[in-house]
Amino acid sequence: MRHRIAFPSMLVCALAACGDPPAPVGPAASEPVSLKRGGAHAQVAATAQLLVSGLDELQGSAVGPGGALFVTAPLTGSIWRVDPKTGARSLFASGLPARNPDLGFIGSGVVDVAFLGGTAYALVTGVAEDVGGSDVVGIYRIDGPSSSTVVADIGAWSTAHPPEPFFIAPTGWQYAIEPFRGGFLVTDGHHNRVLRVTLDGEVTELIAFEDVVPTGLEVWGNTVYVTQAGPIPHLPENGRVMAIDPRSGTATEVARGARLLVDVERGRGGTLFALAQGFWDGPFEGTPAQPETGSLVRVNGDGTFTEVIGGLDRPTSLEIIRNAAYVVTIGGEVWTIDDIAAPPFGKSR
Repeated sequence: MRHRIAFPSMLVCALAACGDPPAPVGPAASEPVSLKRGGAHAQVAATAQLLVSGLDELQGSAVGPGGALFVTAPLTGSIWRVDPKTGARSLFASGLPARNPDLGFIGSGVVDVAFLGGTAYALVTGVAEDVGGSDVVGIYRIDGPSSSTVVADIGAWSTAHPPEPFFIAPTGWQYAIEPFRGGFLVTDGHHNRVLRVTLDGEVTELIAFEDVVPTGLEVWGNTVYVTQAGPIPHLPENGRVMAIDPRSGTATEVARGARLLVDVERGRGGTLFALAQGFWDGPFEGTPAQPETGSLVRVNGDGTFTEVIGGLDRPTSLEIIRNAAYVVTIGGEVWTIDDIAAPPFGKSR
């Protein structure tokens, strides 16, 4: 029998590795981090600066109207708007299903956000009756500062179309949402598949995997990129970036070798970057990685990763604006990492 991440849990925070954890890299959170990048682009130094702190637990993110950064706060069922230049923040939406405050439910509630035509849509998971809740697992359209409408009941569809051969939560445990051809793609780390969802609420399976725990998403042209956290015992070589052909429903490995991959984004020049949460040594499946062991990595042409910067504290989501990466963390912080790509792709600002 294949093992899957048990619920309630943060499904993506389940990639463990053998051996002792690496020593944390970098100074205190309020100080900038400057590390020299390795590989062929070592002439550029990537620097990390704390942009936002003091918010409740954060999870997902998206770049929305006006180039602003939008981040989800599962504990309060809310979404914040953040100015990527100044860090100024304002409450964008509230009233979404909040996650169970028990620590075992980290990674549930409003876990991600995406935009279509200027309208925001929130992905909500781990709130249905099968895990002791009373709300709908699915995609919510944001209608106003405190109002929303369910446009797709992913939980009901997942219950009616269970994966094979093993699962615990019938409604699944989704992680990321990404716009795709007038609708959305959604990863389900518990049911090990990527779903395609229309604005009319139709749900279909784009691709099903073995026990790999799919997490973050990126769409570039006709290719869908997805990160995989990997199964128990969550060895580093199971942290992969895969490329999916949506026409054939097949996936090809792009790179592997980073600990607990949770997101992937395209930067300037077509370069792919991935976010690794770090060394996992938790008491049970689903607990987050060890603090300050996460990293931003670059995907190399030979299928390996090069670390851009380390010492990140339990990161969950990644966005790239120009030549800067924005990393969201469980601890309620947003970090800016400048100069992630070497010339000729230019400065961050």
